Amino acid sequence: MSRRVLFVWMLVSALAVVVPKAWAQRPPQMDPPSGVITQDVVMSWDRSAIPASIELWPRRTLIAHDHLDPSKQYGALFFTCVSASDSATGRCAVEDTHDTTKGAFSEIAVAFTEQRTGLRYDTWVSSAIERIDATGSCSADYWRSTIYWPHSSSGNGCFGLEQVGMGGVLLLNEKSLQRLTAGHWKGTLELRLRRPPSEHLATYVFNFDFTITDYDAVAIYLPGFENGNANVNMDLRYDPRISIGNIAGSKDVDMCLYDGLGSQSEYLGVTVRDTGSNPSTGDDYSLWHRDATGDERERVSFNVWLNYAGSKRRMRNGVEEQLLGVDKTALRLVKLPKLDQPVYCVPTPITLETPAFTASSKREGVYTGELKVELRVPTVRP
Repeated sequence: MSRRVLFVWMLVSALAVVVPKAWAQRPPQMDPPSGVITQDVVMSWDRSAIPASIELWPRRTLIAHDHLDPSKQYGALFFTCVSASDSATGRCAVEDTHDTTKGAFSEIAVAFTEQRTGLRYDTWVSSAIERIDATGSCSADYWRSTIYWPHSSSGNGCFGLEQVGMGGVLLLNEKSLQRLTAGHWKGTLELRLRRPPSEHLATYVFNFDFTITDYDAVAIYLPGFENGNANVNMDLRYDPRISIGNIAGSKDVDMCLYDGLGSQSEYLGVTVRDTGSNPSTGDDYSLWHRDATGDERERVSFNVWLNYAGSKRRMRNGVEEQLLGVDKTALRLVKLPKLDQPVYCVPTPITLETPAFTASSKREGVYTGELKVELRVPTVRP
């Protein structure tokens, strides 16, 4: 035998051993479950890194299969919801629709509730089922490559043989998860496994528990202004209640604090600083004449008060005030410029109070000043 003939014979022999290993194996025999099957889905993430998807059931999650007894109709099993109108435990068809749609996911609306605020949003679970053929002649690995809508017993037989098994596919995609803002969200999906025409075999319950942060969205929100820079008229005027010739003023500025944690911070640290051209070195704040030379007659002193949870506290220049009980205080629903969904923030209006002074003691003209309000949240980047 020549070397060439021997080489070819050895190659063919090798192929004869290797090729059978690539043959698909039939899915294992498996009866469907009974009773209630519960799955807890507990996750945490920041909105800067939302999961691309959360796979509850990846492709080819086997639910039932029996190729020896097609009369069990495992190839026609389907899922339904508890309600076709209420998303509390998932909203989808409640009976067999016999829909023949294939190649696409069906979206199940599921209500998620934020535990601190009670805010509720519907999000969507993408769902489908996969069918298993009775013979590998219909599909190379017995699994039909296409997906079917989950609320239909419809399938596609092959060579006159009915399909003999099914699997489920469930996932939450990133677009759906984007609806959830910072906070502690819970939701429930309940699916009922059915056999034609309407036999209830089992119930699958998914309990979702998501803790979401949004560190990049921490904000001091001034509802009366479009951005963070506010030009405020101090509303100084003669006050005849004190004495003729005296000037005083008080100006309220609406403010709300968003902590990026669903208003569940241990505390909020608020600091007000005098950042004008000639900032005050004491506890108060300064307004200076537009053409000030540094003379005290060109300075008007004022105080800042912060209103929080029904109490009023004086804000000392450059000294942080810690606001406790954030998780229990009343909140306000607002629409922040950088967020698509409304969120709750902590109301903290401030008052700029100018004590009375004698007009003749100050240089006539326009006075201006500058304040900087800082918010510090535990564990959050500055």
